[in-house]
Amino acid sequence: MASPSLTEEEHIDRDFESLSVSKRLVRSMSQKLRRRNNRNESSDEDETSGVSMRCLTLYGRGGGCKVGAEMGEEFGDPSSRRRSSASEEGKSYASICGKEEATVDCFSHGMKEKFFRRNNRKLLTYNEVQQSNSMNACLPDDILEMCLVRLPLASLMNARLVCKKWRNLTTTPRFMQIRREGLFQSSWLFLFGVVKDGYCSGELHAFDVSLNQWHKIDSQILKGRFLFSVASIQEEVYVVGGCSSLTNFGKVDRSSFKTHKGVLVFSPSTKSWRKAAAMKYARSSPILGISEVSQDCFLFRNQQNRPDRRFYRPRIGGVSDVYEDPHRLSVRRQSRHSLDENEISLFPNIKSSKFVRQKNESSSSKDSRKFVMIAVGGVGSWDEVLDSGEIYDPVSNKWTEIQRLPLDFGMACSGVVCCGMFYVYSESDKLVGYDLERGYWVRIQTTPIPPRVHEYYPKLISCEGQLFMLSVSWCEGDGQIGRRNKAVRKLWELDLMYLTWTEVSTHPDAPMDWNAAFVADEDVIFGIEMFKIFGQVLDFVTMFNVYDTGKGWNHISRNHVAHDLDALSCMTKALAVVRL
Repeated sequence: MASPSLTEEEHIDRDFESLSVSKRLVRSMSQKLRRRNNRNESSDEDETSGVSMRCLTLYGRGGGCKVGAEMGEEFGDPSSRRRSSASEEGKSYASICGKEEATVDCFSHGMKEKFFRRNNRKLLTYNEVQQSNSMNACLPDDILEMCLVRLPLASLMNARLVCKKWRNLTTTPRFMQIRREGLFQSSWLFLFGVVKDGYCSGELHAFDVSLNQWHKIDSQILKGRFLFSVASIQEEVYVVGGCSSLTNFGKVDRSSFKTHKGVLVFSPSTKSWRKAAAMKYARSSPILGISEVSQDCFLFRNQQNRPDRRFYRPRIGGVSDVYEDPHRLSVRRQSRHSLDENEISLFPNIKSSKFVRQKNESSSSKDSRKFVMIAVGGVGSWDEVLDSGEIYDPVSNKWTEIQRLPLDFGMACSGVVCCGMFYVYSESDKLVGYDLERGYWVRIQTTPIPPRVHEYYPKLISCEGQLFMLSVSWCEGDGQIGRRNKAVRKLWELDLMYLTWTEVSTHPDAPMDWNAAFVADEDVIFGIEMFKIFGQVLDFVTMFNVYDTGKGWNHISRNHVAHDLDALSCMTKALAVVRL
């Protein structure tokens, strides 16, 4: 019975308070029972849905499982079907944790990708391969090859780093042939034989003419070698002969040295080196020439018709071949007389240079191009001047000895192949030609002989079927009183029909470098000069277009290489041009 002192409102407040306490007790008891039931039934599997409760509690940390069980059909009401938002997002994952009648997404946000990657690595790898194959299938190999073949060499080298497929695709002979025939190549100058810090370091300096940019290539295989000669056959550079010091390895020391007969081949497109067959004679500073020949060349006729002979010396003037002649006196006597007798009769071959060029072009169109390299002269192992010659066939990788230079020719100082004839100029201002198709030397009498300063050896150059020579001569001040004489470098052209020299142009630079190097590529002549002045080594790269003589010589690079080189590089340098 309530106290009479309490009012009616106070009685109502007490009733509500007791009622709220009872609600709290009920709520706490229901929670305890629920937890106990969960512990007892956590290992049991729900038979109605076939869903493991263990699976539901495993990934409940990041938000719990999302269950969209279709329970409406059990009560005969299809319209009362409930679906969770995750049932549409994760339809591919519904069969992992439940049957078809229950759509369960057991993954919280960001967890389904982790679970899938961890348990399906093989499937992911397979999908990546299929994706890469589908990407490659979108771009066929022939289309990809057409795109890569048009890249400059620097970009092509970077493209090879993309993947193994691109590297294999761009290093095949077919790819290089397409690049060569499509005229996608540009001229590259390679400077060999530089000396740095007193040592022949073997560094190569490559100059991209199209981009006007120098590149440095380290080459340990050339370390310590100097006074070698270089020549290019298509996309490869041949390093022939040379010397190396025996006492001071790596330095230019001629007091105690070894002369090499080995030949190294450098491939700029792959930056790789290989060894070719060695020469028969060790040579330093040999005179090299590269020629494209046909199947009618005496070298290939000799290989087909005379397989048992080590080398072939053609019969001239009815004189038989000479054997067991260690000093080759009979051959020298034969060469001296036969050249005089056949001098006039052999010049029609020189006059038909246009026919020879057309013949070579027709043979190249049939994809039957054959090249040979000829090496004559140089200095031997005992510092003696050599007059022997050899021809190298890259296909068979063999050297074949040829007829020696005429007896009174002198020391060969320059040579080049022009229209099927290998022209060699001597320090005594004599010119001879070796007929590569017939296999013997021809003496050539030219008028007038270009005047020159004897300290500067002339340089023969062949460009677009024309024979040029660069020589240094004195200029008498143009006939003006008070002007001092000066030395200038002039470019001369030889008329192969009338055998007369004609002055073409004058080089703008003073001839400070007595060992300047010049090479030709198509219709352009490139030259590099290096000299030391005021304690600093300078370098200049120039070019001259033979079809546009009005522009004269142009400087394309100045003082980008020689600033950290020694002055000995002026004497030991060698230059080659390659289209890449």
